[in-house]
Amino acid sequence: MAETGVFPVHKNKFKVGTKGRASTATEMVVVKDLETFAPSIDGNTEEWTPMDQEGWIRRAVTGKGLTFSFSGKRQYGDPGNDYIAGLLLGTGQEVETKFEWEMPSGAKLTMNCVINLTTPAGGDSTNIDGLEFELLSDGKPTFTAAPGGA
Repeated sequence: MAETGVFPVHKNKFKVGTKGRASTATEMVVVKDLETFAPSIDGNTEEWTPMDQEGWIRRAVTGKGLTFSFSGKRQYGDPGNDYIAGLLLGTGQEVETKFEWEMPSGAKLTMNCVINLTTPAGGDSTNIDGLEFELLSDGKPTFTAAPGGA
C-alpha cells in the first residue's frame, strides 16, 4: 500500500546515471549533499480564436518539458557529486544521462535527461563550496504509480 499524508521534502530520492545514457541500475547513484530541488513544467500551448467561439480563445497544450533545479554542497569524493561537477566543460552527448525520482508515496519518475551544470563550486571564503545544476527532460518521462495506487 502506498504511503499517504504529508512528508518532509528530504523523503524524495534522486539518482543519476554516472555512465550517461548507458548507465545500468548499479550505476545510478544519489548525488550527496543536495539541499533543495525545484521541479518545473514548461507547457507548449497553441492558441486560436475561431469565429464560432465569439471572440473567446481556444487552447491546447501540444507539448511539455520538465526541468529539475538542484542546489547543494560540493562533496568531493562522492560518485554522484563528482559526476555532476565533472560535466563542467561537457556538451552534447557528454552531458546526457538518466534520472530517477522516487517520491515519498513510492511513485517513481524516470527519464533521459541532459544536465546543465550552473555552479560547480564557489561561495564566500567561509562557505562550503556550492553545487548547482539543472536536469532537463530529453523525451517523454516514464511515470510509475505508487504500489497500491495512491
